[in-house]
Amino acid sequence: MSAGTDGARPDADAAGRRERKEDHVRLATAQWKGGTRTTEFDDLEFVHHALGGVSLPEVDLGVELFDRTVAAPFYINGMTGGTESTGRINQQLAIAARETGTAMGCGSVSIALEDESAADAFRVIRRENPDGLVMANIGVGRSVEDARRAVDLVGADALQVHVNAVQETVMPEGSPDFSSWLRGIEQIVAALEVPVLVKEVGFGLSARTLADLASIGVAWADVSGRGGTDFLAIENDRRPGRDYSYLTGFGQSAPAALLDARAHQGELGGMTLLASGGVRDPLDVVKALALGARAVGVAGSFLKAVVEGGPEGLVELIGSWQRHTRELAALLGARTAADLESTDLLVRGRLREFCTLRGIDAGACARRKQAVSPRPAPAPMFHPVDLPADPQEQR
Repeated sequence: MSAGTDGARPDADAAGRRERKEDHVRLATAQWKGGTRTTEFDDLEFVHHALGGVSLPEVDLGVELFDRTVAAPFYINGMTGGTESTGRINQQLAIAARETGTAMGCGSVSIALEDESAADAFRVIRRENPDGLVMANIGVGRSVEDARRAVDLVGADALQVHVNAVQETVMPEGSPDFSSWLRGIEQIVAALEVPVLVKEVGFGLSARTLADLASIGVAWADVSGRGGTDFLAIENDRRPGRDYSYLTGFGQSAPAALLDARAHQGELGGMTLLASGGVRDPLDVVKALALGARAVGVAGSFLKAVVEGGPEGLVELIGSWQRHTRELAALLGARTAADLESTDLLVRGRLREFCTLRGIDAGACARRKQAVSPRPAPAPMFHPVDLPADPQEQR
């Protein structure tokens, strides 16, 4: 859930930054209390092969992230931090990550780079989860030195650099100056010793953007599409006139971004993709994996669980998701997360229209399962008996 406005702004005082963090959590929580939402994940449908499943004990959905293996192909995505109340949320998220062996990203630490009093709201993550996979997070536009400080602050295994052009455009305090972003990312990737993951904040990374990132050495990207926590709506709600509502729906969904990327794999230089944005349940996780994501980030659903039920509520929810993703994989005949990329997947509705307009063969996704080898004909259930010839035939 975490996002930006985190390029350095000397004129933004600490009180204003803390207030903005509180606004983000309050407005995001309100979005996810509205019940089940419709997303473009609903335009994806698995073809059911009734005899194609495997036994549950055969399924291992552990995946490698940043040279570490995690037990499940989804993780707690960056959400918040920087104030007393958001620090408590980070603490509870970190406890749940520790108890379930789930990877975790933190919210943008930029506020702590400018205000030392905000730092403990992020350090608590590593205190509660000393051995887990943790990703730090800063906004694009920050310096190499800030990137190093962000990693050190939480003892991170990797760094998320979020790009948020739409959010910066709508945010009251925004700074829509995007021309130096790619060069800044290149400098951070070249200088840091930990892996760097570039992610959107909910408006999607197009294939062209991913190719640009690959050209400067980015090896990891989270397509982070439309449909999850809506930072356009959040920032518009913070504006006195709410005058950017006409931009509602801007950007691409995570499924659209993954399909776009699959159609241009040769331009991405072996980049590993993650996905987030609008992930509501284990079925959405499995669909994203089937479209080529290595792992799937979840924010809103997990935030709602921890706000309503504390770390215990989130532990219970994550445990349920871990069980269900394995069961769905077994149902679909996938022994590993990578095997899901061979499942047959129908692309319908608005998502199919996106594919048509972008020149993507959506139908190919429906014909991926390898043909089953012909099986020998079963033995007859009875042996025919030689019967006497019909007298009529003998005449």
